[in-house]
Amino acid sequence: MIGRRDFLSVLAAGMMAPHLARAATGGATLPLWPDMPPGGGGPTGPTEIRPAGNYFNVSVPTLDIYRPPRPNGSAVLIAAGGGYKTISNGWEGKGAANWFNARGVTAFVLTYRLPGEGWNAGPLAPLQDAQRAMRLIRSNAGRWELDPQRIGSIGFSAGGHLIGMTATRSSFRAYQPVDGMDTLSARPDWAVLAYPVITMRLPYGKSMSRKILIGPEADQDLVKAWSVETYVGPDCPPLFMIDALDDPVINPQNGVIMAEACQKAGVKAELIRLEAGGHGFGMGKLGSPTANWPVKLEAWLRLQGAIS
Repeated sequence: MIGRRDFLSVLAAGMMAPHLARAATGGATLPLWPDMPPGGGGPTGPTEIRPAGNYFNVSVPTLDIYRPPRPNGSAVLIAAGGGYKTISNGWEGKGAANWFNARGVTAFVLTYRLPGEGWNAGPLAPLQDAQRAMRLIRSNAGRWELDPQRIGSIGFSAGGHLIGMTATRSSFRAYQPVDGMDTLSARPDWAVLAYPVITMRLPYGKSMSRKILIGPEADQDLVKAWSVETYVGPDCPPLFMIDALDDPVINPQNGVIMAEACQKAGVKAELIRLEAGGHGFGMGKLGSPTANWPVKLEAWLRLQGAIS
């Protein structure tokens, strides 16, 4: 992966061009920002990838791009989970990319900055990266044969929190514009939240995400500011949510809280609740109660015009 020392040489080598360099994951990769990310700071050296595909030490936020054999013009931004302490780009990121590619959707796996790794933007860093990623995809829609009005998103666990914030706060400028790309909308046209972190309110917000983003002793203003349900409004895109009632990591009431906020705001939302499945089941595990949830997702995506 890209280290900070290699950042300028990577750009010079043409990673922002159509013939993107191959990434270690088998897709294609490019940095999100033309220079250092907003605020600076962060770790040094290359991004560290553990054997299971978990990412740490994210010194340069990037997109891994996976194009299907027969693109249908739609795209998805994927944010894997990991409690904002790591990113599960193997199981959740690449797993989702393969699933969407099989249905003609061009997939973009986001490696976002982790707030605990010394970035001066702190908890805003991942949201800055997600907003920038949406704008980067829209800016290059013609190059990648995409419809700029058919760009959705999916997030898992902490990535569900990130995509939830991206979907509900698309009018919020998390950073000052750095180029013309930042005049474009950061709003996804649809969003899928899988076993997501939604609220920071106790007792439902006891998670690594809360600890990393705002700390265990955060006051109520911070709790409200970093709870996704706070920002649900009529301009939010349609939402699809999935969780399991026996999730031992994220209280499944998070999904209910989000569904209720959507209902109150008149936002189209569907919540699927599995009797069992635990946490971190990605796009489903064979032989488990989670195996068929993507079937319901596929039907929902047809209604959104993402697949045909």
